Amino acid sequence: MSYTVSRVKWEQAAPLLKNVREQVFVCEWRIPKHIEFDRKDRFACHVLACHDKTQEPIGTGRILSSGEISRIAVLKYCRKDRVDKAILRTLFNIAREMDLKEIFIYSPLDATDYFKKMNFNSSGSVFMEAGMPKQKMTCPLSEVSVAKYYLSH
Repeated sequence: MSYTVSRVKWEQAAPLLKNVREQVFVCEWRIPKHIEFDRKDRFACHVLACHDKTQEPIGTGRILSSGEISRIAVLKYCRKDRVDKAILRTLFNIAREMDLKEIFIYSPLDATDYFKKMNFNSSGSVFMEAGMPKQKMTCPLSEVSVAKYYLSH
């Protein structure tokens, strides 16, 4: 499958971004809508992956000026196509454009090994968010690499 990842503005692309995130996080992961969609969306840089042939949205992610990467979601039928890697690469490039020195993610506890393969390190204590244990993971932007995929809320 062929797809394109583009930077989009929340104001224009919110319906498309919300559609993907609702399917993945609200329907699949059972995360309440009021937790999934927060005030940070207005201030974040968002990316949207769309199927080249149908132009349907298939994935998304965001990065904040603080360096927090989050809301990486790929529709189930597209996960084998490494859309997540393209989304992450685009977010890493945005972080470089923002001249960030470090990025971080709040990883589901069962995904910390995945992020360690990308040179992220655990930071702080495990905490609960949306009913699941999470671990903050940080990485100097100069050391980031893209491994196989994992969804991140």
